[in-house]
Formats: sequence, C-alpha cells, structure tokens
Amino acid sequence: MQSLIGTGVALVTPFKKDFSIDTEALKRVVNFCVAGGIEYLVVLGTTAENATLSPQEKEQVISTVIEANNGRLPLVLGVGGNNTMEVVQELQTRDLSAFVAILSVSPYYNKPTQEGMYQHFKAIAEASPIPVILYNVPGRTASNMLPETVVRLATDFENIVAIKEAAGDIVQAMQILKSKPENFLVISGDDMIALPMVLAGGAGVISVIGQGFPKEFSEMIRLGLNRKVDQAYKYQYLLADVIDMIFEQGNPAGIKEVFASLGISENTVRLPLVNVDQNLSSRLYHFVKKTNNSI
Repeated sequence: MQSLIGTGVALVTPFKKDFSIDTEALKRVVNFCVAGGIEYLVVLGTTAENATLSPQEKEQVISTVIEANNGRLPLVLGVGGNNTMEVVQELQTRDLSAFVAILSVSPYYNKPTQEGMYQHFKAIAEASPIPVILYNVPGRTASNMLPETVVRLATDFENIVAIKEAAGDIVQAMQILKSKPENFLVISGDDMIALPMVLAGGAGVISVIGQGFPKEFSEMIRLGLNRKVDQAYKYQYLLADVIDMIFEQGNPAGIKEVFASLGISENTVRLPLVNVDQNLSSRLYHFVKKTNNSI
C-alpha cells in the first residue's frame, strides 16, 4: 500500500451559512490539498462531521470529492460505526471502486472488550472488497484498541493493511511498530506527534492541519520519511502553535476557521458543534497571515 505512505488528510465538509453543503468550497479544498503536495485524501472521516450528514449528503460529499479529485490522488473512504452488521451491509452494497481503502473506526459508545474489537474488525475484513485501515481514537470512542489486538488483526487478515493510531501515546505506537507484520503500516492520527511516529518507523499521517497547510505539513512528513530530521523539525516547530490552536475548541471548528482565513470556505459547523470564539478566531487569522507572508 505505497499509496498510503506520506500525508493523507481527513477532509472537512464545508457548509454555507444556511448549513447546506458548499460543494464549490469542497472542490477548492481538494484542489488546495492536491496543489500542496498531499499524498492521499480521506473522505467522510470524523473531521467531515459525518455524524451530522444525512445519507443523501454523504453521497453528495463522495461524488463531489471524486469529481474534484479527478483521479489525481488516491482516495480513502470512512466506513465505520458501532453497529457491526450495519457496517458490513454497507461494505457489501456500496460501490467502492473509486477508493484504495476504507478507514474504519473502532466501535464507539458500546465500549467492547479487546475480543469484541477483534470480532468486529474480523467481520469487516471478511466483508470488505478493498483494504482496511483500522482507526483507534480512544478520546472519541471511550475504548482503546491495545497493541496486541492490532497486531493480531494485522497478522490474521491480509486485507487489514494499516492502522490510524490516534491514542496520542507514542509508547503505544512504538509497541505496535515493534511487533507488527513487516508490511503493515502504522499511520499517525495525531498531528503533533506525527513526525516522532514517522521517525520511529511510522508510514505517515492522516492529518487535520495538513489540509490547512498542505505544503508545509506534507514536506515535514516527507523529510521525516527520508530521515532529514533537522529540516523536518523546522516545520514541526513552525506549525506547533497552530496544531494546538485548531484543536483548542474542537475539531473541525478550528480547521474551518483556518479555511475561512484563507478565503477557501466559510467557518460554519453544524450543531452540536459551534464556531470558535473571537479570541481564537483572531489568533488563527493572524497565524495564517503571518505564516503565508513568511514562506
């Protein structure tokens, strides 16, 4: 899965002020990422606010991204949930021909045991016609998929090819890296520790900030993959403050504020999310303007 090495971004879903999907802005986001050197795009991840999208709107997002991308970058589709049978049914009925892999989050709210997580992803692996990227994000799911469960799944199912590891724990990531099958990819799901994970043997990142600063962030990851450590860390420290800021009042409210500052899309989010406050908006605006003027 060479197409999953480097920087992928979990695309936002831009909304107009009336909360309808802004397809033209979504196309601008895609083009901005492509021009900035991003390696692949993730459609309908958490950052897309897919929990607040209707089935028809999800189809609208998918078709818009496919059209805007026009085959330029590999696409990954978020297909996950806490109802295993429903996820399996979607995998059996959805046309996945435009995608190189699915990204499937571990079940949220149910809080399954490690064996429950294994059986959930076993069912998904057996149903999916394309490769599967596991997604561990205990801050959202309230349960942590442990390294031994990840390695067990990676060993038992050839089409489970990677994990987006977003526990925010570099030690846990290193445990997976130490024990994983050779070709299994460990992808950071945390922007702030993406570079350290790459230097420890990771394959890259599925990023939020990467879509707001695609040139800088994707270059940082490429430098890390090429072991050009000092140059890579220059980008890390350039972007460190804005990485903190975009998550300060929730995702994707922060990254949408960056896009508003760039003139790419509105900063509208859907309830129960709300816009960042004026103080953070101002800080993000000034960071964007200062960074764009200094590069």
